[in-house]
Amino acid sequence: MILPVLPNHVYGPFGILNPFKIWLMVVLIVGLSLGGYVTYKLIGVRAGAWASGVLGGLISSTATTVSVARRSRQVPGNPEVATFVILMASAVSLLRVGLLVGVTVPPFLPAVALPLGAMLGVLALLGSWSLSRSGNAPTDQPDQANPAELKPAVMFGLLYALILLVVAAANQHFGKQGLYVASVISGLTDMDAITLSVSQLVKNLEVAPGTGWRLIVVAAMANLAFKAGMVVALGEKSLRRRVCFGFGAAAAIGATLLIFGPP
Repeated sequence: MILPVLPNHVYGPFGILNPFKIWLMVVLIVGLSLGGYVTYKLIGVRAGAWASGVLGGLISSTATTVSVARRSRQVPGNPEVATFVILMASAVSLLRVGLLVGVTVPPFLPAVALPLGAMLGVLALLGSWSLSRSGNAPTDQPDQANPAELKPAVMFGLLYALILLVVAAANQHFGKQGLYVASVISGLTDMDAITLSVSQLVKNLEVAPGTGWRLIVVAAMANLAFKAGMVVALGEKSLRRRVCFGFGAAAAIGATLLIFGPP
């Protein structure tokens, strides 16, 4: 309802704030999250570990991580299952990043596929190994908020617009170094906005694809570090150890690719 009435013109500094295109990205993000949320609610209490991890990653890997970590203290159970849900949600969130790149800037997808796929593979492999050690333990369904409510959608639109400005300013005044700092800060709690911002820079030929995928990997590593901090703060001891090992392994792969990956 909002999208058709927004002006399709550029405003503000750096000539990058287009209300129509910003809200179009909001619609894309909300639609993707809503699909996972509806499926999640239809499955309901029957949601097993795989459903909780996969759908939690489509909705919000950060919210899933916080919910599972908090519950691990409130209702002590099987830390292997909780570890799987958290690692799988983060793996699927990287797949979600790839989907966003593929939908918005398809030529950029091959550049990000290898690094994201490598980090995703490590998380999925370690998560699956953890689940294989859990036996037939029951799985609690993590709490998830409805992503289609207007307030979160507006907040994401504002965040996306702000990150567009921050990234453009960093690129103009500080070059690559500024972009990496912006990626770290932006990626801490949310990967969607920085992914879309970097993709637009690559599309507009303001940033080379080799720099673009590195910015996204840096943001992903910052996001893993933030979620690891949430697990340390909220989770029980055995869960903290397992999740930090999994996130650390994925971050190590990301760091290796940053150094030795293709230009």
